[in-house]
Amino acid sequence: MSASAEPTSVDPRRNGSVPADTGTVRADTLRPHAEHAFADELAALAAQDDRPRPARWRLSPWAVATYLLGGTLPDGTVVTPKYVGPRRVVEVAVTTLATDRALLLLGVPGTAKTWVSEHLAAAVSGDSTLLVQGTAGTPEEAIRYGWNYARLLAHGPSRDALVPSPVMRAMAEGRTARVEELTRIPADVQDSLITILSEKTLPIPELGQEVQAVRGFNLIATANDRDRGVNELSSALRRRFNTVVLPLPESPEAEVDIVTRRVEQIGRSLDLPAVPDGVDEIRRVVTVFRELRDGVTADGRTKLKSPSGTLSTAEAISVVMGGLALAAHFGDGVLRAGDVAAGVLGAVVRDPAADRVVWQEYLETVVRWRDGWSDFYRACREAGA
Repeated sequence: MSASAEPTSVDPRRNGSVPADTGTVRADTLRPHAEHAFADELAALAAQDDRPRPARWRLSPWAVATYLLGGTLPDGTVVTPKYVGPRRVVEVAVTTLATDRALLLLGVPGTAKTWVSEHLAAAVSGDSTLLVQGTAGTPEEAIRYGWNYARLLAHGPSRDALVPSPVMRAMAEGRTARVEELTRIPADVQDSLITILSEKTLPIPELGQEVQAVRGFNLIATANDRDRGVNELSSALRRRFNTVVLPLPESPEAEVDIVTRRVEQIGRSLDLPAVPDGVDEIRRVVTVFRELRDGVTADGRTKLKSPSGTLSTAEAISVVMGGLALAAHFGDGVLRAGDVAAGVLGAVVRDPAADRVVWQEYLETVVRWRDGWSDFYRACREAGA
């Protein structure tokens, strides 16, 4: 005999699986979850959202897309963009979650897959914390369920001894679960998702029961192109997903905008200097990364060798953040070439032998002769000395 679970059959607070109060956020939290950091925008969208909403969704698909892409609401509330990229990509991702198909966000490292996943879950379910972080050591219990062994030994298999995974909780509560870095998870563990995604049920053979997903449940997974072949998805599992590819920013201006916005957000939480004082350096970092990533200078005249690293937008954000910290604590608070040079060098030269040759060639043939870049050239030479 199998018993279907009601939405309340798995208590998310049982056995210490999550804190008892997930709605309380400390004022000094370093990085609040999306649903807390942008609570005002989500509330404003919900108040003015008169469009149809799928079961258990906090917002309509239109409002979810607006939350991610930004816009101005009828009452004048400005919704800041969380993702800068093609609108159709976001619309397809949101629409997928409104069906019974799971969503796979695919792209090279640093294309905001995790960021988009978190904000989608926050806007749809109001909870982005039902997360499985994929690694080479992720066990099957992280996706299915585990056991409280003290209770298991004392009383035997029972619901009280069962520790639900984030995916099981999402199924029981009609929420959105997230699986990060799916292709880093061992193949046999990946395949534990097949029954969940195809049958929308999770068997518990030890109890002769099952958890059936209630309406509103869906799953977002992320994977990057560079992991292809590490733990490649089986064709059976891939068929359960609708794959949406997140592209790199189309233009330098778009990438500069993305880096500036994220650095401003992170910098405010760390009390770092305002970004506008360093926009020129942000533009330089983005230019260097794009040229080396594309293998050609921005004017198309000089072909370049590309280093082994991805030189993604996320890495550009990291370099600028490191430079802002240097400017704040060991400079005059203004971001300059000397503050970002070491970070650029560290991002480009991952392989000390091959990448250093690539970097030196780029530095001497491109940066050295570029108008207005003499200070950047000198700073990079000093950083690499």
